[in-house]
Amino acid sequence: MSTPRLTQSVITERSEITRARRLVVKVGSSSLTTLDGGISVDALNRLVDALQLLRSRGTQIVLVSSGAIAAGLAPLGLERRPHDLATQQAAAAVGQGLLLAHYNRAFATYRTTVSQVLLTVEDLIRRTHYTNALRAIEKLLSLGSVPIVNENDAVATHEIRFGDNDRLAALTANLIRADGLVLLSDVDALYDGPPEQGGRPVPTVRGPRIWRG
Repeated sequence: MSTPRLTQSVITERSEITRARRLVVKVGSSSLTTLDGGISVDALNRLVDALQLLRSRGTQIVLVSSGAIAAGLAPLGLERRPHDLATQQAAAAVGQGLLLAHYNRAFATYRTTVSQVLLTVEDLIRRTHYTNALRAIEKLLSLGSVPIVNENDAVATHEIRFGDNDRLAALTANLIRADGLVLLSDVDALYDGPPEQGGRPVPTVRGPRIWRG
């Protein structure tokens, strides 16, 4: 689902999504970047427009956003995404602030406050960290803020990284007991196998119902 083309229809018209009380939405770097690797402000603004429409209907939104490394390339004079961890961390350290500034400006048109939540694997597997992360996100949501979650790339190591933001988004959805998880990417759909080997699209993934006491 490509954000520039399909954000409005995918996010705001699916009945399962519009009925959700709480959603985690993950957007990949390819859906937020231009052909030369920078942040596409137009794509980001369209995403924010769609998310804000859901919020106006009463849905709490937690956004898991890629793009920090991409945002940090140009300021550091890098022509392409680096492969070594140290340079990725440097780009992320520069790009996190720039990416959040874009979201701040976009959400500010709706008088909505955004907040940054940077997580590592340990934050979601150690009980003390897990509880603190949950408490922080719950409080931000109750105050009307939109938490923008990303991996803390500047300090994560190869051994303890999430690997990609799809995994981070799934763990975040479990953490806050979200009613749904939406993954926006440049891939057409989730497949039940490799598409080139005949895999078929899976329109909806349903999990076991979570009872809230």
